[in-house]
Amino acid sequence: MQPQHLVAGGVALLIAVASGIWFGGRPADPVPMMIDRQPTPSTQGSIMVLTVHVSGAVVRPGLVELEEGARTAEALIAAGGALPEADLSSMNLAAPVMDGSMIVVPLAGQYPGPVALPSDGRVRLNAASIEAITSLPGIGPVLAERIAAYREKNGPFSTVEDLLDVPGIGESKLAALRDSVIVP
Repeated sequence: MQPQHLVAGGVALLIAVASGIWFGGRPADPVPMMIDRQPTPSTQGSIMVLTVHVSGAVVRPGLVELEEGARTAEALIAAGGALPEADLSSMNLAAPVMDGSMIVVPLAGQYPGPVALPSDGRVRLNAASIEAITSLPGIGPVLAERIAAYREKNGPFSTVEDLLDVPGIGESKLAALRDSVIVP
């Protein structure tokens, strides 16, 4: 089976679940939801609950509680599912969630999608692949992974200066990158 079919199947499943929740009725007030998982014997009694902020194009934006090891797709389901106009193709639904993190579900067209290079050749920080980030001056694979992980954990960059929050990027590296990147 081709990867495109797997992604399409995953998106279709998520939309089907969201539709079931939407048309099946909603509680009057959003209620944090626990994903029911069977603990393994080695972790019984020590399951950590993660609190994650889900925002953007979801039915019930806000805080959700999940069990340790949950994935982004489970956080979206706990938030009532994605809205029909959500752009799930720009998200990694298989990414593990971290306690205290924020997941932003963009609307279709809100971000440029997988296109990372605008017409002037600069790299779009919020859409760039790790390969595109690695092409930046002074950025190797390790730092590219840190930038992508920071973006996944904290949501899209608001300004180029947000790169200073990524471990390994200081003022001099930011100055070298400033003309090579763009934040829409």
